[in-house]
Amino acid sequence: MSDMTINLKVWRQKNASTPGKLVDYKLDGVSEHMSFLEMFDHLNEQLMKKGDEPVEFDHDCLEGICGSCNMMIDGQAHGPQKGTAACQLHMRQYKNNDTIVVEPWRATAFPMIKDLVVDRSSFDRIQAAGGYISVNTNSAPDANAIPIQKEHADLAFDYAACIGCGACVAACPNASASLFTAAKVAQFAHLPQGKPERERRVVRMVEQMEKEGFGDCSNFGECEAVCPKEISIQAIAEMRREYMKAL
Repeated sequence: MSDMTINLKVWRQKNASTPGKLVDYKLDGVSEHMSFLEMFDHLNEQLMKKGDEPVEFDHDCLEGICGSCNMMIDGQAHGPQKGTAACQLHMRQYKNNDTIVVEPWRATAFPMIKDLVVDRSSFDRIQAAGGYISVNTNSAPDANAIPIQKEHADLAFDYAACIGCGACVAACPNASASLFTAAKVAQFAHLPQGKPERERRVVRMVEQMEKEGFGDCSNFGECEAVCPKEISIQAIAEMRREYMKAL
């Protein structure tokens, strides 16, 4: 397949206090083998050659692990490919002369920094409020010293797969962080190591979530639909049960 021409509409915004707008770019020489972020690198190379300012976008691992590549692509968090982060999306998903609209996450709790980059440190504060195990265990026990049922181990691993990208917030009509917070709560609720701080953990994390200004969950299910790790909305039900028991 020959290289494509892609028509981009990219959100450009200098900072949080400056109004932003969608800017049109016609980008030639786009290979189907490029990842979505490589396509943006290609765009920025062209912009810099002309003396224009490149588009700011967040990224790090490029393997769908770090959660940094948060983009709303054609109105869908991380784009049209289910179960993948934006860095795992490739241009073979598109055709020659396609138009793609790229915007940042939009949520009060994710303040704008620049262009496609938002501040997701509210997630860090929720995690710091209780998403850890601090019980003094002395030396590390052998891996098989504490029997854990496979069902619970599997669920804990599934919930621990959350990369904190914020797609759940961006897709939710209420801008709720319930799926993120629930995954961080539930991963420990299924493990014996998480039991000593179980009640304190869920109360602190839920209260911090509310303090950050995220909306409430109304069970729309959009969070589960766009999650790149396909974490089940069942985690939210578990978090609610944990919270009610802790009160």
